[in-house]
Amino acid sequence: MEIKRWNDKPYNNLDYHLKSIYGKKIYKIAIDGGMTCPNRDGSIDTRGCIFCSKGGSGEFAASFDVNNPSVLAQLEKGKELIAKKTLDGTQYIAYFQPYSNTYASIEYLNKLYEEALSDSECVGLSIGTRPDCLSSDVLELLNSLKEKYEEKLIWIELGLQTIHRDTAIYIRRGYELSRFEEAVSNLNNIGIPIIVHLILGLPGETTEMMYASVEYLNTFNIFGVKLQLLHVLNDTDLMNDYNDRKFDVLSQEEYTNILIGCIERLNPEIVIHRVTGDGPKDKLIAPDWSKNKRNVLNTLLSEMKKRNTWQGRLYEQPEHIDII
Repeated sequence: MEIKRWNDKPYNNLDYHLKSIYGKKIYKIAIDGGMTCPNRDGSIDTRGCIFCSKGGSGEFAASFDVNNPSVLAQLEKGKELIAKKTLDGTQYIAYFQPYSNTYASIEYLNKLYEEALSDSECVGLSIGTRPDCLSSDVLELLNSLKEKYEEKLIWIELGLQTIHRDTAIYIRRGYELSRFEEAVSNLNNIGIPIIVHLILGLPGETTEMMYASVEYLNTFNIFGVKLQLLHVLNDTDLMNDYNDRKFDVLSQEEYTNILIGCIERLNPEIVIHRVTGDGPKDKLIAPDWSKNKRNVLNTLLSEMKKRNTWQGRLYEQPEHIDII
C-alpha cells in the first residue's frame, strides 16, 4: 500500500494545513498575557502541575512587562524575528502560551485578544488554557470575537496530557476527565476549534495507555493535537522524582516507536500541531537527546518512510476506551 502524504510529511501537519488556506507559511508568535493558573494561585493548588516550570511552560514567549502590558509590543518583537526568516510577509498567529490564558476578568481578556486581532498581519489567536477555565462568560466572549472577526482564526488549546486517572493525580492536573469532555462540548457548540495537548512518556504509563489517550481523542470533534515528549525541567517537582530515580525518561528509539504508533492510530482528519516540543536548553534536565530537534524530526520521518506508514493507517473509530 502506498504511503499517504500531506505535502512532504506522512501526517496531517499544521504547516500543510495553513499553507492550504493562506498559500504560504504562517508563523506563531508566543505571547505572555500576564496570567496565572488555578493550580498556582491556590484555587486548586499552589505548586502547579508536576512538570510545569516557573514560567508556566512559556519560556519562548516574550517577557511580560507589568508596567506596560502591551500585546502589540510583544508582537512587534516577534514580527522582527519572522522578517529575518522570510521575504514573504509576516502573517502570524498570536499564541497566548504561558499559564492559563482564559483565567482573568472578561474585560482584561477582551482587551488582550482585541489588541492582537486588531493587527492586520494577525490571522488569528491560539489560546492555551485549562478545561476548567472556560466559564460561560469566557465562552460568550470567544463566540462574540469569532463573529466580530469572522475572517480570522480563534483556537483554544486544552492541556489534557493524559486520560488516565492515576497519572492525572500524580501530575497534579487538578480536574476530572468529565471537565475536559464538558469543555469540548461547550466549545463545539460555539464552533471554536480545539487543539489538545498530550504528553508521551509520563511516569507509569505503558505504550498501550498512551495509545488509549490518542484513541480517546478520535471519539471527539477535535481540530488538532500536540504530541509532546515529556521533558524534565530544572526546579520542578518532576525533576526531584527523576533525580530520586522514581522513573526513567524515554530513549529516542522508544519515543520514535511510541510516536509512530500514536500517529498511525490518530484520525487522519485531526491536524498534528507538534510531534516533540521544545524544552528550553538552559532548563532541560532530560532527555538530553531531545535538544537536537531537527534530528528528532528527521528520525521520525525516516522511520515512517522505512515502515511505509502514515497518519491513520491503523485508525478505527473505537467503540470503547479503557480508561484506567
